[in-house]
Amino acid sequence: MHRHATETLKRADALLLGRVLYEMMESAWRPAWTGERPAWMKDFRDTIHAAKKYVVSSTLQHVDWNAELVRGDLGKAVQELKQQPGKGIYVGGVTLPLALAELGLIDEYEFMVQPRIAGHGPTLFAGLSKHVDLKLVSREEFGSGAMVLRYEPRR
Repeated sequence: MHRHATETLKRADALLLGRVLYEMMESAWRPAWTGERPAWMKDFRDTIHAAKKYVVSSTLQHVDWNAELVRGDLGKAVQELKQQPGKGIYVGGVTLPLALAELGLIDEYEFMVQPRIAGHGPTLFAGLSKHVDLKLVSREEFGSGAMVLRYEPRR
């Protein structure tokens, strides 16, 4: 799973994160480590550490860790980022993807389905005001039973 996530991050030019996910990832992957770690952890850490990050937040006053704050009109800001040359922007989280889906600004959806029912936690796209019809473009299954499904919106 983390190897797949590392490869996904490497294919993106930047990460677009909300405040909560940015702070969570920074606290988990930025601090100095002591002791040995598995290779997948090192690869993921090196990749996310080096990635350009755009952080959408109205409450943070500053960010670092190769990050830049995004404020104001989310739609306009994301349109400007999408117009830059490159391979694309990876978005994670729960709240930010909902806002981007509402604005029609997501070009590809990737869902990782885990073979576990949690019974609690946030629901992806809860409150979405309109249906988004999707077309399956690829799937990958892991030995654990987890699957990655990639979709494009039908336009």
